[in-house]
Amino acid sequence: MQPQIENLIQQLTLQEKAALCTGATPWQTLAVERLGLPAMVLSDGPHGVRRATDLGSMITASLPATCFPVAVALAATWDKDLLYELGQALADECIALGVDILLGPGINMKRSPLCGRNFEYFAEDPLVAGELSASLIQGIQSKGIGTSLKHFAVNNQESLRFTVNAIVDERALHEIYLTGFEIAVKQGNPWTVMCAYNRVNDYYASEHEYLLTTVLRDQWGYDGFVMSDWGAVHDRVPALKAGLDLQMPGPAAPSVKAVVDAVNAGTLDEAILNRSVERLLRINERAQATTKGGSDLAIDAHHALARKIAAEGLVLLKNDNDLL
Repeated sequence: MQPQIENLIQQLTLQEKAALCTGATPWQTLAVERLGLPAMVLSDGPHGVRRATDLGSMITASLPATCFPVAVALAATWDKDLLYELGQALADECIALGVDILLGPGINMKRSPLCGRNFEYFAEDPLVAGELSASLIQGIQSKGIGTSLKHFAVNNQESLRFTVNAIVDERALHEIYLTGFEIAVKQGNPWTVMCAYNRVNDYYASEHEYLLTTVLRDQWGYDGFVMSDWGAVHDRVPALKAGLDLQMPGPAAPSVKAVVDAVNAGTLDEAILNRSVERLLRINERAQATTKGGSDLAIDAHHALARKIAAEGLVLLKNDNDLL
């Protein structure tokens, strides 16, 4: 642990540490003004920065930004250099709009043609999803803006997405549903990973120690922090123990109280809380190294890039032997 972060953790109260692991608003982490710790601003999404005009409101208008082609079109380009360039453009818009972490890319597998968010995901092929998303992540983070790889894991349908139980055997889990994430984590090293809403083999993704700790951290060596999808946490203390560092959105006073009470009762080791706080502080320090605001959006250049990507994503099928 970095000495300055260790010193900061020692100065935080138990209440502040619990609150740091829960959002302060729908789109911000907690700021601790007495210690000079600023909030981080989070924003959807992977195809254009949807920066809320009112960070304290869940449903609000967005500041103007470029609308880029969606992931299914990005995948059709199979051009990693182009996705890196897109990532840099997204980062430039985040900087102009005061955003620290962009909530994407999403790389869930297209298991069902009925999934309402298939357009947001890259492919049925985990290699395509992993390689291209890694390039996008690298491009965004090259300019000091964080990403959030999502939705971890096996979030492959929208029907009953908050409660559905995805039953999957170990081989299919690792060969199909986790491979894209593994590639993106190891090649792109996203600042954050976002857990899914659904259950995987009976356990909610937000409380899934095997996914969040054993696979993500122990096997893949991930060192960023894990945040929840908005409203995905069912029980804050088990989620924290499993490796879920940041609950979103905020404020969530009952969750803060649950963590404080669990530490005081001895049912939650404060070292587990400190571990999550350290991860958040490390990313916060990284985010503050990039000055936000003070620049205009390069609208014309980014519109030209969006058109170029759209053109590269066009696919013409040849009807050999009347196959189509």
